[in-house]
Amino acid sequence: NVLKNPVLSVLRDINFSSILKQSNFIKRDIGKSPYLVILHFLYMFVINRKISSFMKYSNDSYKKDVYYKLLKSSKYNWRELLLLTSVKLICKLHKLQNTTDAKVLIIDDTVEIKIGKFIEGSCKNLWSNKEHRTVKGLNIVSLNYSDCYTDMMLDFSINYNKNQIVNVNENYFHHKSNAYKRRVEGNNSKNNLALQMVNRVLKSGIYADYLLVDSWYAKPNFIYEIKEKGLDVIARLSKSNRIWQFTGKYKTLERLYTRVKSHKSSKLGNYNSIKYSYVSTTTTHKTLGRIKIVFIKTKDNLIPIVSTNINLSDIEIINTYKKRWNIEQGYKDLREYFQFGKEENRIYEALIARITLSFLAYNLTSYINRINNEPQTLGELFRNLECQLET
Repeated sequence: NVLKNPVLSVLRDINFSSILKQSNFIKRDIGKSPYLVILHFLYMFVINRKISSFMKYSNDSYKKDVYYKLLKSSKYNWRELLLLTSVKLICKLHKLQNTTDAKVLIIDDTVEIKIGKFIEGSCKNLWSNKEHRTVKGLNIVSLNYSDCYTDMMLDFSINYNKNQIVNVNENYFHHKSNAYKRRVEGNNSKNNLALQMVNRVLKSGIYADYLLVDSWYAKPNFIYEIKEKGLDVIARLSKSNRIWQFTGKYKTLERLYTRVKSHKSSKLGNYNSIKYSYVSTTTTHKTLGRIKIVFIKTKDNLIPIVSTNINLSDIEIINTYKKRWNIEQGYKDLREYFQFGKEENRIYEALIARITLSFLAYNLTSYINRINNEPQTLGELFRNLECQLET
């Protein structure tokens, strides 16, 4: 009986119907309760079925038009839905959290390949780290929350480059509509999108100790703006002398490393099978003031990690930055279990809706896993949830 499954229990526990009202989900727009239609989508993810096969599988399913009307509506505030749900879930995690564990926000982006000719928001010549080549698809910038044990996707934006395949015609919509705002924001740079997401999350009341970013986002002005919001940053730096120039005698990362290596002895560490040595220094940057840089030397690479909190130890900075890989695992789980990247929609609003629903299902599952007395891998948890939905 689906009414006894944990997904529905959690939605009731966080008063999901109230969140839907705040996010402008209205029954009259699709003729059915948005609560139930969204619940059907969440079940589709858990039992890994598309709309057509779910309709054959479930006696309680609606006609196909109901699902597509929900996805294509330009009125719904999907961003608000995801963020308000995340706030409630994280709030409920507080009693399980250890005060000594660092809570982090993580910004990253991923490229999802789309081969259709008329998919709104898709671009050519996007570099895919997964494929190691340029591809055609969507570039999705996202903001993730992690407290060491639970990860949640809080927000995302689709970013366009100059090679848009189908122009996202935002002028078709009223300038105050949710659809217009989502479409027009993609013209911003990835750094601007990231700043806007961090702003929204902090305003919502979610607390974090650090923001973690890779070298793409780690520009002095970006880090300064985040620091001004009261959030420390730990980031990998690019070794570009054009971007990173320091005050004093040793102006480049290379010169700083050469100097500190000759004056301090390196320590040893390992990450899985990768062995490395590390050494650190504090220096001054004209925009950021005093910062600490930990230089990690592997067999093949020199990796500089900056922290705006200079009181952290080297190992605290390294261990905190390692959490950035949580978002990579999150993308992997989203693709494997939550149909992320498998959206078969060409309309922009439907893409936003499907990605949001994938993230929402991921967050709910992560929360259910955390409150279980014996946390499992997502694969094990999925099999258990599927059994509960099918019995």
